[in-house]
Amino acid sequence: MPQAVGRSRPWRDHRQVVEGIVFRYRTGVAWRDLPGRFGPWQTVWKRHHRFATDGTWDKLLRVIQAEADEAGRVDWNVSVDSSIVRAHQHSAMAKRSAREDRTVLVEHTGAVSNDKNPRCCRDEPGDHALGRSRGGLSTKIHAAVDGRGRPLAILLTPGQAGDAPMMLPLLAHLRVQRTIGRPRTRPDRVLADKAYSSRAIRAHLRTRGIGSVIPEPDDQKAHRKRIGSSGGRPVTYDRTAYRGRNVIERAFNGFKHWRGLATRYDKHAIVYRGGLVLAAVLLWLTDLGDTS
Repeated sequence: MPQAVGRSRPWRDHRQVVEGIVFRYRTGVAWRDLPGRFGPWQTVWKRHHRFATDGTWDKLLRVIQAEADEAGRVDWNVSVDSSIVRAHQHSAMAKRSAREDRTVLVEHTGAVSNDKNPRCCRDEPGDHALGRSRGGLSTKIHAAVDGRGRPLAILLTPGQAGDAPMMLPLLAHLRVQRTIGRPRTRPDRVLADKAYSSRAIRAHLRTRGIGSVIPEPDDQKAHRKRIGSSGGRPVTYDRTAYRGRNVIERAFNGFKHWRGLATRYDKHAIVYRGGLVLAAVLLWLTDLGDTS
Protein backbone atom coordinates (compact mmCIF):
# COMPACT_ATOMS: atom_id res chain seq x y z
CA MET A 1 0.00 0.00 0.00
CA PRO A 2 1.21 3.59 -0.62
CA GLN A 3 2.97 5.35 2.22
CA ALA A 4 3.22 9.04 3.12
CA VAL A 5 6.49 10.57 1.94
CA GLY A 6 8.35 13.79 2.71
CA ARG A 7 6.85 16.12 5.27
CA SER A 8 3.29 14.86 4.81
CA ARG A 9 1.18 14.05 7.85
CA PRO A 10 1.06 10.32 8.68
CA TRP A 11 -1.84 8.53 7.04
CA ARG A 12 -4.55 6.94 9.10
CA ASP A 13 -4.07 3.15 9.26
CA HIS A 14 -4.77 1.64 5.84
CA ARG A 15 -6.55 -1.38 7.30
CA GLN A 16 -9.07 0.74 9.20
CA VAL A 17 -9.78 2.93 6.18
CA VAL A 18 -10.04 0.06 3.70
CA GLU A 19 -12.46 -1.71 6.04
CA GLY A 20 -14.55 1.47 5.96
CA ILE A 21 -14.51 1.50 2.14
CA VAL A 22 -15.53 -2.15 2.04
CA PHE A 23 -18.32 -1.51 4.59
CA ARG A 24 -19.67 1.31 2.47
CA TYR A 25 -19.84 -0.77 -0.71
CA ARG A 26 -21.09 -3.88 1.06
CA THR A 27 -24.00 -2.03 2.68
CA GLY A 28 -24.61 0.81 0.20
CA VAL A 29 -24.83 3.49 2.90
CA ALA A 30 -23.96 7.10 2.17
CA TRP A 31 -20.36 8.03 2.91
CA ARG A 32 -21.56 10.43 5.58
CA ASP A 33 -23.32 7.58 7.39
CA LEU A 34 -20.21 5.45 7.92
CA PRO A 35 -19.83 4.30 11.56
CA GLY A 36 -17.27 6.22 13.58
CA ARG A 37 -15.12 3.12 14.15
CA PHE A 38 -13.71 3.61 10.62
CA GLY A 39 -12.55 7.14 11.35
CA PRO A 40 -13.77 10.37 9.70
CA TRP A 41 -15.92 9.60 6.68
CA GLN A 42 -14.06 12.29 4.73
CA THR A 43 -10.82 10.35 5.20
CA VAL A 44 -12.40 7.11 3.99
CA TRP A 45 -13.90 8.80 0.93
CA LYS A 46 -10.70 10.66 0.01
CA ARG A 47 -8.59 7.51 0.37
CA HIS A 48 -10.88 5.54 -1.94
CA HIS A 49 -11.09 8.40 -4.43
CA ARG A 50 -7.31 8.69 -4.45
CA PHE A 51 -6.69 4.96 -4.85
CA ALA A 52 -9.33 4.70 -7.57
CA THR A 53 -7.95 7.60 -9.62
CA ASP A 54 -4.21 6.95 -9.20
CA GLY A 55 -4.51 3.24 -10.05
CA THR A 56 -3.63 1.82 -6.61
CA TRP A 57 -6.53 -0.66 -6.64
CA ASP A 58 -5.53 -1.82 -10.12
CA LYS A 59 -1.91 -2.25 -9.03
CA LEU A 60 -2.98 -4.41 -6.09
CA LEU A 61 -5.13 -6.55 -8.39
CA ARG A 62 -2.24 -7.00 -10.83
CA VAL A 63 0.13 -8.05 -8.04
CA ILE A 64 -2.33 -10.67 -6.78
CA GLN A 65 -2.97 -11.96 -10.30
CA ALA A 66 0.78 -12.21 -10.95
CA GLU A 67 1.34 -14.22 -7.77
CA ALA A 68 -1.54 -16.53 -8.64
CA ASP A 69 -0.25 -17.03 -12.18
CA GLU A 70 3.27 -17.77 -10.93
CA ALA A 71 1.77 -20.48 -8.69
CA GLY A 72 -0.16 -21.90 -11.66
CA ARG A 73 -3.54 -20.98 -10.16
CA VAL A 74 -4.96 -18.95 -13.07
CA ASP A 75 -7.26 -20.82 -15.45
CA TRP A 76 -6.73 -19.24 -18.88
CA ASN A 77 -10.12 -20.31 -20.25
CA VAL A 78 -11.43 -16.74 -20.09
CA SER A 79 -15.15 -15.89 -20.07
CA VAL A 80 -16.43 -12.48 -21.18
CA ASP A 81 -19.84 -10.94 -20.51
CA SER A 82 -21.60 -7.83 -19.22
CA SER A 83 -24.19 -6.91 -16.62
CA ILE A 84 -26.35 -3.79 -16.19
CA VAL A 85 -26.76 -1.93 -12.90
CA ARG A 86 -29.24 0.82 -12.17
CA ALA A 87 -27.81 4.25 -11.44
CA HIS A 88 -29.31 5.99 -8.43
CA GLN A 89 -30.36 9.62 -8.78
CA HIS A 90 -27.43 10.57 -6.54
CA SER A 91 -25.04 9.44 -9.26
CA ALA A 92 -26.33 11.77 -11.96
CA MET A 93 -27.91 15.15 -12.49
CA ALA A 94 -28.78 15.17 -16.17
CA LYS A 95 -28.95 18.38 -18.19
CA ARG A 96 -32.00 18.30 -20.43
CA SER A 97 -32.96 20.28 -23.49
CA ALA A 98 -35.62 22.96 -23.57
CA ARG A 99 -37.84 20.89 -25.85
CA GLU A 100 -41.31 20.13 -24.59
CA ASP A 101 -40.76 16.39 -24.48
CA ARG A 102 -37.57 16.95 -22.44
CA THR A 103 -36.06 13.70 -23.65
CA VAL A 104 -32.97 14.98 -25.48
CA LEU A 105 -29.84 15.34 -23.36
CA VAL A 106 -27.82 18.48 -24.03
CA GLU A 107 -24.31 17.34 -23.14
CA HIS A 108 -24.18 14.05 -21.30
CA THR A 109 -26.20 12.17 -18.76
CA GLY A 110 -23.67 12.34 -15.94
CA ALA A 111 -23.17 15.20 -13.52
CA VAL A 112 -20.51 17.78 -14.26
CA SER A 113 -17.63 17.50 -11.82
CA ASN A 114 -17.16 20.40 -9.39
CA ASP A 115 -13.58 19.35 -8.64
CA LYS A 116 -11.15 22.23 -9.16
CA ASN A 117 -8.23 19.90 -9.88
CA PRO A 118 -8.69 18.52 -13.43
CA ARG A 119 -5.83 16.04 -12.95
CA CYS A 120 -7.77 14.08 -10.33
CA CYS A 121 -10.08 12.44 -12.88
CA ARG A 122 -8.10 12.56 -16.11
CA ASP A 123 -9.34 9.08 -17.07
CA GLU A 124 -12.99 9.89 -16.41
CA PRO A 125 -15.13 9.39 -19.54
CA GLY A 126 -17.17 12.36 -20.68
CA ASP A 127 -20.44 10.47 -20.27
CA HIS A 128 -19.45 9.13 -16.82
CA ALA A 129 -20.49 5.68 -18.12
CA LEU A 130 -24.13 6.65 -17.58
CA GLY A 131 -26.78 5.95 -20.19
CA ARG A 132 -30.49 6.49 -20.47
CA SER A 133 -32.74 3.73 -21.71
CA ARG A 134 -36.33 2.63 -21.18
CA GLY A 135 -35.47 1.52 -17.65
CA GLY A 136 -33.86 4.83 -16.70
CA LEU A 137 -30.24 5.66 -15.92
CA SER A 138 -27.91 2.67 -15.96
CA THR A 139 -24.29 1.58 -16.26
CA LYS A 140 -23.02 -1.59 -17.87
CA ILE A 141 -20.15 -3.59 -16.33
CA HIS A 142 -18.00 -5.48 -18.83
CA ALA A 143 -15.76 -8.14 -17.30
CA ALA A 144 -13.38 -10.92 -18.25
CA VAL A 145 -12.86 -13.69 -15.69
CA ASP A 146 -10.67 -16.76 -15.60
CA GLY A 147 -12.01 -20.30 -15.63
CA ARG A 148 -12.64 -20.12 -11.87
CA GLY A 149 -14.60 -16.87 -11.99
CA ARG A 150 -11.85 -14.54 -10.72
CA PRO A 151 -11.90 -11.11 -12.48
CA LEU A 152 -9.05 -10.37 -14.86
CA ALA A 153 -10.30 -7.12 -16.46
CA ILE A 154 -13.18 -4.72 -15.73
CA LEU A 155 -14.49 -1.86 -17.89
CA LEU A 156 -17.58 0.37 -17.78
CA THR A 157 -19.86 1.82 -20.45
CA PRO A 158 -23.29 3.46 -20.49
CA GLY A 159 -26.07 0.95 -19.94
CA GLN A 160 -27.37 1.04 -23.53
CA ALA A 161 -23.96 0.20 -25.05
CA GLY A 162 -23.55 -3.04 -26.96
CA ASP A 163 -21.54 -6.02 -25.76
CA ALA A 164 -19.58 -6.99 -28.88
CA PRO A 165 -17.72 -3.65 -29.29
CA MET A 166 -16.22 -4.13 -25.81
CA MET A 167 -14.70 -7.56 -26.47
CA LEU A 168 -11.44 -6.27 -27.96
CA PRO A 169 -10.97 -3.48 -25.36
CA LEU A 170 -11.44 -6.08 -22.60
CA LEU A 171 -8.82 -8.35 -24.14
CA ALA A 172 -6.51 -5.34 -24.50
CA HIS A 173 -6.81 -4.70 -20.74
CA LEU A 174 -6.02 -8.31 -19.89
CA ARG A 175 -2.40 -8.16 -18.71
CA VAL A 176 -1.04 -10.48 -16.03
CA GLN A 177 2.52 -9.61 -15.00
CA ARG A 178 5.23 -12.24 -14.76
CA THR A 179 8.49 -12.26 -12.83
CA ILE A 180 10.39 -13.14 -16.01
CA GLY A 181 9.41 -11.99 -19.47
CA ARG A 182 6.53 -9.95 -20.77
CA PRO A 183 3.03 -9.92 -19.23
CA ARG A 184 0.66 -12.60 -20.44
CA THR A 185 -2.12 -11.11 -22.54
CA ARG A 186 -3.33 -14.12 -24.53
CA PRO A 187 -5.81 -16.58 -23.01
CA ASP A 188 -6.07 -20.16 -24.19
CA ARG A 189 -9.75 -19.81 -25.08
CA VAL A 190 -12.42 -17.13 -24.89
CA LEU A 191 -15.95 -18.13 -23.92
CA ALA A 192 -18.81 -15.75 -24.69
CA ASP A 193 -22.50 -15.85 -25.54
CA LYS A 194 -24.18 -15.11 -28.88
CA ALA A 195 -23.99 -11.35 -28.37
CA TYR A 196 -20.25 -11.55 -29.14
CA SER A 197 -20.66 -13.50 -32.37
CA SER A 198 -19.12 -11.45 -35.19
CA ARG A 199 -16.64 -12.01 -37.98
CA ALA A 200 -14.35 -9.30 -36.66
CA ILE A 201 -14.12 -10.88 -33.21
CA ARG A 202 -13.60 -14.39 -34.57
CA ALA A 203 -10.93 -13.13 -36.98
CA HIS A 204 -9.11 -11.30 -34.17
CA LEU A 205 -9.10 -14.38 -31.95
CA ARG A 206 -7.97 -16.59 -34.82
CA THR A 207 -5.12 -14.18 -35.67
CA ARG A 208 -3.86 -14.29 -32.08
CA GLY A 209 -4.19 -18.07 -31.84
CA ILE A 210 -6.96 -17.91 -29.22
CA GLY A 211 -9.63 -20.58 -29.21
CA SER A 212 -13.15 -19.26 -29.80
CA VAL A 213 -16.08 -20.76 -27.88
CA ILE A 214 -18.87 -18.49 -29.14
CA PRO A 215 -22.16 -19.87 -30.52
CA GLU A 216 -23.75 -18.37 -33.61
CA PRO A 217 -27.20 -16.72 -33.28
CA ASP A 218 -30.06 -17.88 -35.46
CA ASP A 219 -30.23 -14.72 -37.58
CA GLN A 220 -26.56 -15.07 -38.54
CA LYS A 221 -27.11 -18.72 -39.42
CA ALA A 222 -30.07 -17.80 -41.64
CA HIS A 223 -28.12 -15.01 -43.35
CA ARG A 224 -25.15 -17.30 -44.02
CA LYS A 225 -27.39 -19.95 -45.55
CA ARG A 226 -29.27 -17.37 -47.60
CA ILE A 227 -26.18 -16.02 -49.37
CA GLY A 228 -24.87 -19.50 -50.12
CA SER A 229 -21.19 -20.43 -50.40
CA SER A 230 -20.03 -16.82 -49.94
CA GLY A 231 -21.36 -16.96 -46.39
CA GLY A 232 -18.50 -19.17 -45.28
CA ARG A 233 -18.44 -22.31 -43.23
CA PRO A 234 -20.79 -23.00 -40.33
CA VAL A 235 -19.50 -21.87 -36.94
CA THR A 236 -18.37 -24.68 -34.68
CA TYR A 237 -17.52 -24.51 -30.99
CA ASP A 238 -16.84 -26.82 -28.08
CA ARG A 239 -20.24 -27.29 -26.44
CA THR A 240 -18.71 -29.02 -23.43
CA ALA A 241 -16.33 -26.11 -22.82
CA TYR A 242 -19.19 -23.62 -23.26
CA ARG A 243 -20.84 -25.00 -20.14
CA GLY A 244 -18.01 -23.44 -18.15
CA ARG A 245 -19.17 -19.94 -19.13
CA ASN A 246 -21.44 -19.87 -16.08
CA VAL A 247 -18.47 -18.76 -13.99
CA ILE A 248 -18.86 -15.18 -15.17
CA GLU A 249 -22.54 -15.16 -14.23
CA ARG A 250 -21.53 -16.26 -10.75
CA ALA A 251 -18.85 -13.55 -10.68
CA PHE A 252 -21.47 -10.86 -11.43
CA ASN A 253 -23.68 -12.40 -8.76
CA GLY A 254 -20.81 -12.01 -6.29
CA PHE A 255 -20.35 -8.35 -7.26
CA LYS A 256 -24.03 -7.63 -6.77
CA HIS A 257 -23.99 -9.01 -3.25
CA TRP A 258 -22.31 -5.68 -2.52
CA ARG A 259 -25.25 -3.24 -2.41
CA GLY A 260 -23.07 -0.27 -3.31
CA LEU A 261 -22.15 -2.09 -6.52
CA ALA A 262 -25.57 -3.58 -7.32
CA THR A 263 -26.82 0.03 -7.49
CA ARG A 264 -24.48 2.78 -8.58
CA TYR A 265 -24.37 5.79 -6.25
CA ASP A 266 -21.00 7.25 -7.34
CA LYS A 267 -20.99 10.22 -9.70
CA HIS A 268 -17.62 9.36 -11.23
CA ALA A 269 -17.29 6.19 -13.26
CA ILE A 270 -13.66 5.82 -12.22
CA VAL A 271 -14.69 5.84 -8.53
CA TYR A 272 -17.44 3.28 -9.08
CA ARG A 273 -15.03 1.10 -11.04
CA GLY A 274 -12.59 1.41 -8.11
CA GLY A 275 -15.21 -0.25 -5.90
CA LEU A 276 -15.52 -3.08 -8.42
CA VAL A 277 -11.75 -3.56 -8.53
CA LEU A 278 -11.57 -3.58 -4.72
CA ALA A 279 -14.26 -6.28 -4.66
CA ALA A 280 -12.22 -8.22 -7.23
CA VAL A 281 -9.12 -7.93 -5.03
CA LEU A 282 -10.98 -9.40 -2.05
CA LEU A 283 -12.47 -12.13 -4.23
CA TRP A 284 -8.98 -13.19 -5.35
CA LEU A 285 -7.60 -13.07 -1.81
CA THR A 286 -10.50 -15.12 -0.46
CA ASP A 287 -10.19 -17.71 -3.21
CA LEU A 288 -6.42 -17.95 -2.74
CA GLY A 289 -6.87 -18.35 1.02
CA ASP A 290 -5.07 -15.16 2.06
CA THR A 291 -7.41 -12.98 4.13
CA SER A 292 -4.92 -11.92 6.79
